[in-house]
Amino acid sequence: MSIPAPSSASAVDVRGVSRVFRTGKGQSVTALDDVSLTVAAGQFVSLIGPSGCGKSTLLRLIADLDTPTGGEIHVFGKTARQARLNQAYGIAFQSAGLLPWRTVAANIELPLHLHNVPRARRAERVRELIELVGLADFAASFPDQLSGGMQQRVAIARSLAESPGLLLMDEPFGALDEMTRERMQAELVRISAETGAAVVFVTHSIPEAVFLSDRVVVMSPRPGRIRAIVDVSLGEVRGELLREEAGFFAAVTEVREALHLDQAAPARGMDLR
Repeated sequence: MSIPAPSSASAVDVRGVSRVFRTGKGQSVTALDDVSLTVAAGQFVSLIGPSGCGKSTLLRLIADLDTPTGGEIHVFGKTARQARLNQAYGIAFQSAGLLPWRTVAANIELPLHLHNVPRARRAERVRELIELVGLADFAASFPDQLSGGMQQRVAIARSLAESPGLLLMDEPFGALDEMTRERMQAELVRISAETGAAVVFVTHSIPEAVFLSDRVVVMSPRPGRIRAIVDVSLGEVRGELLREEAGFFAAVTEVREALHLDQAAPARGMDLR
């Protein structure tokens, strides 16, 4: 089992990262250009921007699912490659990606089984996670017996199986209806608070980014750069009534304005602490 880094360490440190893709005709497309960002341990950071701005590319680089063309990425002080080998992070995508022939419990157990965690410890950890995501009555159910929101809870539980200090999430609620999506946002706030994991979360939804995050990173159209970073000061306890508060609407407006800045305008809020 991996051990989360001390709370004083940075969960993610991205410095001067670029990613250039080569097309079949020998041309190049710059997806990311000179991106620098630090995510503190335990911090929830959302990446938002127009389609094609490099949000998911940046997440994949942090996860070592792709390699930067330039710059450096460290996760808890280690290279992205070493962090992946050490299972320092969990990852969840828009599709829950559950194995249909495995029960809820067996899907959550899978990464522990693959890494040879003893059976008794696997069973204990699965019980903890099923309770955490509120699926104790569905441990023996199969994915096709679950709603979309419940399937995503299983996927989140699986990503937490090895007690990572970092969760990487690429639009995990994008395919859900609005009511389920809001319930899952509240669940994720609770889960991230209880686990203490840092989260890097990709979304197209401004209200979702504001509701979930300590900081919202606004990215420009391709080539993806950080246009602004909006600090969200809404407190640690975020219930449904938060969406009706003036501070919530103010933060949503600030993010929306940053998204619609003219590309030539200077970036605001670029404090990378």
